[in-house]
Amino acid sequence: MQKRHTTGQAGMRLVRKVLRVVMVCTLPAGISSCSNQSEVALDTPAFTVPKNFPAPVYALDRNRITAAGVELGRMLFFDARLSRDKSISCAECHSQPYAFTHHGHDVSHGIDNRVGTRNSLPIQNLAWSNSFFWDGGVLDLDLVPVAPIENPLEMDETLYNVLEKLRKDSTYPKKFKAAFGTEEVTTARFLQALSQYMLTLVSANSRYDKYVRNEGVTLTADELAGKQLFVQKGCANCHAGELFTDNKFRNNGLSLAFGTDLGRGRITEAPQDNYTFKVPSLRNVGVSFPYMHDGRFRTLEAVLDHYAEGVTETPNLDPLLKQNGRLGIPMTAGEKAQIIAFLKTLTDEEFLKNPQFIQK
Repeated sequence: MQKRHTTGQAGMRLVRKVLRVVMVCTLPAGISSCSNQSEVALDTPAFTVPKNFPAPVYALDRNRITAAGVELGRMLFFDARLSRDKSISCAECHSQPYAFTHHGHDVSHGIDNRVGTRNSLPIQNLAWSNSFFWDGGVLDLDLVPVAPIENPLEMDETLYNVLEKLRKDSTYPKKFKAAFGTEEVTTARFLQALSQYMLTLVSANSRYDKYVRNEGVTLTADELAGKQLFVQKGCANCHAGELFTDNKFRNNGLSLAFGTDLGRGRITEAPQDNYTFKVPSLRNVGVSFPYMHDGRFRTLEAVLDHYAEGVTETPNLDPLLKQNGRLGIPMTAGEKAQIIAFLKTLTDEEFLKNPQFIQK
C-alpha cells in the first residue's frame, strides 16, 4: 500500500518490530512450518514475467503465489477493517483506474480525513522493486502494509487489533485455511497474502509493450519521435529500462518553497541523501497524476516545464540536471509535446480495467 506514508524513523521502528515476528515465518516451504504452505497444492500461476521484463527481485520461492492466496489478499486489500474505525481500506487510497493511486489529491488523506505529507505512488510491478515508499523506508514488500496500518495519519490501527478482527470473522479463517493449510490467522500469513495480491498487479500490456514485443502495434510519428527524445534528453537515464525507473533516489531540483521534506535523508540521516526521493516508474503516468512526492504538478506539461525551466539548485541536486553550466533539460514546446505523446503509450488499459483486480 504505497501511499503518502510518512514512514521516517518512527515507521521504521514499527517495521522492525513486526520483522522480528515475520522473519521466522517467511522461509521457503519445507524450512519453516509457520505458514504450512507445503500442505497447499500449487495453483495455475497467477504471476508471470512479461517477455520484455527483467527477472523479479521479490523472493517468489519464499511466498508462493496461489489462487487462494491472491483471493485472500484481495479481500484484505478491500477490507476497511484494517483501519481503526473501519472507514479506510487499502483500495481507498489506491484506485485501479488511476494505476492504484489516490486520484485527485496532491497528498493523500487518511482516517478522520487526516492529511498526510506525500502523494501516493502507484501499486504496480512491485516484484521488481527492492525498496518502497518515496523514501525507501521499507525494503521488503511483505512488510509494507505495517506502515499505513499503524500510521496515525493513515489507518491508525495496530496489527494486533487487525488480526483479532479477522479471527472473529466467520469467513476469514476458512480463507486462511484455503491459502495456507490451516485456519490460523497470523501476522506472517496476513502480510504474505497481501503481497500475493499486490504481486499480481503487473502492468505490461501498454501500446508501448506490444510495440516492443512486435505484437502488431505501431506507434505514430510523434510517439516514435518522443521515444527517441526520451533517450536523447536523458530521461531514460533515471527512468530506465522496461520498468521505466532505476529504483534509485535522486534530487530532481524541486523548489523548497513548497516544503522541506528531506526524503531519503529522513531514513538514513545522511546529509548526502537529503531531498532525494525514489525515482517513480513512468508506466501509466498519463493517469497517475498529480506528480512528484508532494503532488505539486497536475499535468505532464507542468512536469516537463519544470525540467526545462524550473529546476532549482538545491543541496544534492542530481548531476544529470546540471550539465554544461545549465540547470535542467532544454526542450522546445514541440519536443515536450512529442515526449508526452510517447509517455501516453505507457498507459496500460488492460491493467486499469482488469476485473481480476477488483473486489469479488
